[in-house]
Amino acid sequence: MIGILLLAAYLGLGLVAAEGLFSRQGRMTRTWLGLTMGLIMMMWLPSIWAFALRFTRAANLAGLGTAALVSLGVFFGLRGQAKSGKVEEGPPLRLVLALVVPATLLFAYLQYTHYFRPEDGGLWVGQSTYGDICMHSAIITSLQNASYPPDYSILPGHILGYPFLADALSASMLLFGTPLGLCMTIPGTVMGALVFWGFIMLAWKMTGGARAVWISFLLLFLNGGLGFLYAFDRVGEDATAVRNIFTGYYLAPANMPALNLRWVNILCDMLLPQRTFLAGILVLIPALWLLLEAMRSGSPHDWTLLGIWAGAMPMIHTHSFLALGLISAGAMAATGFQRRTWRAVRWFALYGVIAVAIALPQLLIWTFPQTGSSGALALWPGWVNRENGYLRDETLWFWVKNMGPVALLIIPAALTGRREERSIAVGAALAFLVANLVRFQSLLYDNNKIMYAAFIVVCPLLGLYCSRIWDRLRGIPGRGWLAACFLIVSLASGSLSVGREVVSNYRLFTAAEVRAAEYLREETPEHCTVLTGAQHNNLAAVLAGKNLVCGAGNFLSTHGMDYADQAADRRAMLEQPEESAALFAEYNVSYVLVSPYERGDFAVDEGWFAANCPLVFSEGNVAVYQYLGANDR
Repeated sequence: MIGILLLAAYLGLGLVAAEGLFSRQGRMTRTWLGLTMGLIMMMWLPSIWAFALRFTRAANLAGLGTAALVSLGVFFGLRGQAKSGKVEEGPPLRLVLALVVPATLLFAYLQYTHYFRPEDGGLWVGQSTYGDICMHSAIITSLQNASYPPDYSILPGHILGYPFLADALSASMLLFGTPLGLCMTIPGTVMGALVFWGFIMLAWKMTGGARAVWISFLLLFLNGGLGFLYAFDRVGEDATAVRNIFTGYYLAPANMPALNLRWVNILCDMLLPQRTFLAGILVLIPALWLLLEAMRSGSPHDWTLLGIWAGAMPMIHTHSFLALGLISAGAMAATGFQRRTWRAVRWFALYGVIAVAIALPQLLIWTFPQTGSSGALALWPGWVNRENGYLRDETLWFWVKNMGPVALLIIPAALTGRREERSIAVGAALAFLVANLVRFQSLLYDNNKIMYAAFIVVCPLLGLYCSRIWDRLRGIPGRGWLAACFLIVSLASGSLSVGREVVSNYRLFTAAEVRAAEYLREETPEHCTVLTGAQHNNLAAVLAGKNLVCGAGNFLSTHGMDYADQAADRRAMLEQPEESAALFAEYNVSYVLVSPYERGDFAVDEGWFAANCPLVFSEGNVAVYQYLGANDR
């Protein structure tokens, strides 16, 4: 309960700060930006104090106190200082409610079913979170009372370079007694609601029309492509083809890698499982809104605030920070070209200097060491469409079948906006182009996080363009049928993919594994090292927050980590424990977990462990041994 109150306190303080920072905006805008600021403060401030106090309750309380001082200072210092004039109102409340409420209810349900849903003593998840939830939970549980900067718990000795602040927010709630599942579902639902709300605010600012907002909202959150045609085309030869969409593992039409369909549905394959991406979009959309506001107003206040906002983004989500930088650079170039004067872009320079000054320490401490050591940065034209130096599909067809008919409308849609919207569209084009030419991380697929940022910018213009086409077709027979066909083809794959997630259900941990995790969490030293196997759903790390000798390779490799030596040492200790006393001492191993995963992947010498190490937990097919040094046996 205290963890939930902590979250509520930060949200309230964000609202207080927004009253000062955005006093010339309407109530709806101030509320949206204030709630977002509250989450940003909760992600950042405890971690700043953790450098001195570790990630403890004391650091979190100090962070809350800092948030209170900052919010009250901003409120009393800036409120009433805004320029006089008409207050800028946002979209109609009924429009916001009509879109945000059902979308949030759906997202809340998916959070509940996909984040450690208890059943029969075990823990269940959905299809899209079966993998990602394990990595995020391992970060959340291992941050408890951790020193800063924290290490990877699944590869101790290596700094946690992955942007972890969204997980730190959940770790704060866990530290104050909120159950692990609720630590993820409650803030995740709040973030989702603010993403939906924020996109409406951005789309309204770019278009000013309810119809354009509706269309762009659907095109973004139910995006998919033409994958549904492939699924239904197989019905003649496979009667189970349609049923497999809802029952098969990754057979939903928006995500079919075997058919080179990689532009996945943003709701169920990105926002739901990838908590860092969710937090990144949460802060990116207001940054784009602020960029547009600053370009229109020319106010130093707006440009300065945008610089501070952007500077806080790297360790929330590095890809969103990079995408914002590329979009801003393109918008600056387009603005300078349109106005042909340095004065038109000088405020971009101010914003950039502030953002880089705040972001650079984050990049130097966390991002650059990990990215540079992995050698991931490289030219890679074609993104995932490139294989063995060749394109799997012709470029235009690749994007048409992945995005659907909207791929053919993006360029004309980008030309429909006003001057500022066209400038930002140029920035989106730059971000999309760069993401199709350069690999930024070991997992090439993750470039889509930059592309989705560009798509978010273009979607409101797509909605406006479609709305204008509808108006121009007035009086032409079949206009309604044409619009219906366009929406069906554009939304079918995404809708089917969301439906698949609604019914998906997979057990991640058995009842015995849950109780083993409870034992490790409650009866062993907080950050002790446990020798386990290579499974991604490792109960010692995921549920108990323990250090491992070496975690799952699919997580470590995608983060650019070299773990070959640790993996070899892990095998030696499990299979030849008698000869590996020096390794046990080197890694400071205190406990050994033996479950079906270890027995299946390794030739575990369990007889030696049973004879030489106390069996401290045993239930079903899960055993935990306490490793004792030779002098203690």
